[in-house]
Amino acid sequence: MHLKHGFGRAAALAVLMAGTAPMALMAETPADTLVLADAIDDIVSIDPHEAFEFSGTDLNNNVYDTLIELDPTKPGELVPGLAESWAVAEDGMTYTFKVKSGITFSSGNPMTAEDAAGSLRRVVKLNKTPAFILTQFGLTPENVDEMITFEGDTVTLKTDKAYAPSFVFNCLTAGVANIVDMKTVMANEVEGDMGNAWLKANSAGTGAYVLRSFKPNEGYVLEARAGHWRGDAPIKNVFMQHVPEGATQRLLLEKGDIDIGREMTPTDIEGVSGNADIKVQNDVGGQLYYLALNQKKAELANPKVQEAMRWAVDYTGMTDSILKGQWVVHQAFLPTGFLGALTETPYSLDIEKAKALLAESGVTLPLEVSLTVRNNQERLDIATSLQNTFAQAGINLTLDVGDGARVLEKYRARQHDITVQTWGPDYPDPHTNASTFAMNPDNSDEAGNTGYLAWRTAWDPGELHAMTEAAVVEKDTAARTAMYEDIQRKHRDGSAFVMMFQQARQDAMRANVTGFYAGGATDSATYWTVTK
Repeated sequence: MHLKHGFGRAAALAVLMAGTAPMALMAETPADTLVLADAIDDIVSIDPHEAFEFSGTDLNNNVYDTLIELDPTKPGELVPGLAESWAVAEDGMTYTFKVKSGITFSSGNPMTAEDAAGSLRRVVKLNKTPAFILTQFGLTPENVDEMITFEGDTVTLKTDKAYAPSFVFNCLTAGVANIVDMKTVMANEVEGDMGNAWLKANSAGTGAYVLRSFKPNEGYVLEARAGHWRGDAPIKNVFMQHVPEGATQRLLLEKGDIDIGREMTPTDIEGVSGNADIKVQNDVGGQLYYLALNQKKAELANPKVQEAMRWAVDYTGMTDSILKGQWVVHQAFLPTGFLGALTETPYSLDIEKAKALLAESGVTLPLEVSLTVRNNQERLDIATSLQNTFAQAGINLTLDVGDGARVLEKYRARQHDITVQTWGPDYPDPHTNASTFAMNPDNSDEAGNTGYLAWRTAWDPGELHAMTEAAVVEKDTAARTAMYEDIQRKHRDGSAFVMMFQQARQDAMRANVTGFYAGGATDSATYWTVTK
């Protein structure tokens, strides 16, 4: 099926989505339509107060808005969204947001402070997976009506203690804080679900786009809103097709059937590199690769052994070969893009230095250690590289391979020696990673603090725990930034973790596409900035 420019495009795209195989999309994408291919089978829900997967939050980023937003053109900068201004009271616990006037939802209903307060309350009352991003401020279903209030054009949010203002504001840029049309949502309530079932197939936002069709594991269609408060989106229709195979995406891109391919492998990227009609855009994501060294094994608690391991990893060798285009060297627990993130990479492969440190450690050599790793080709490739270089230094790694569930279960039970793992941030503030890598309130087996990675690896972070608690309440943002830098350096050089890589992203697109933002490590994909 081919699209003709005179055909009703939104309707045509919906027809395409309903039953067209990916290989038969269209010979050439219309000028007013952005066609993307991605793996979107991670979507559990598109209700913005339940969505917590990458593909769902990408969709919602273009359909809804938050009170405070991240500017895709200025990474990390907070800008007005639906709130024109905000302030913190002297007590450090009372936040006020003045909402903009004249903004409407896609239904035509005016967006009010009542909608904003009602939306944030809805997050807490629904209590779906991402609700903790707001409930960590002391909000509960029982107290939220008193903690979040509105009067006139002002929303007031009270917290249980005086946190760093930047912490609160950063969390309010997360997708879970999207503002919904409460009148429309509650009109579609079924059995007390606050419109949750309805929002899994419909949208009710102030965003640049409106959801026209969504089929799980197939795709979705968005249509631009006329008269959007930011200005009309240049591209009128967005068509996302679920195409998980990189090779298929490459073929569609080469034929001009799609504008952007988001799941292409390094091989596919290399294959289009000489094509003048295609360009590759590089970005980073929030995922990190690291090694966790179980401190219950005495040898792994030896600082000299820990340092030796940091010098026994072939960081660049892996990112130049098996991880090319997918990961970059990164040696701190905050991903690039976060407030206070370190980009320093002081460690490199140095077998002689690793040998010398092991000799100084006093442990019996060669050191025999198990490396628990998920049965996934990329992770197995990393494990094989580590096995090779560690052996040269004097550490024999025995690979303990299992499926993802078994490996995670073993890690959460503190039964590993060393394990290869990834971790991604839950919200765009440094506390999201600092709290899990550098905090551990109770290191006993009975505590069961599986949410703390430090606990999972039986590591007591000592002073870093208190330093992290201090950083999350530091009101001065510059001082807070410096605190996280200090915490990361101490953690990098003296913890039970070896930080190795940060996720890289490569989006391949037709050469005429400009203004697409993948979201970096802190935000989501933006379609309303795209032109072609």
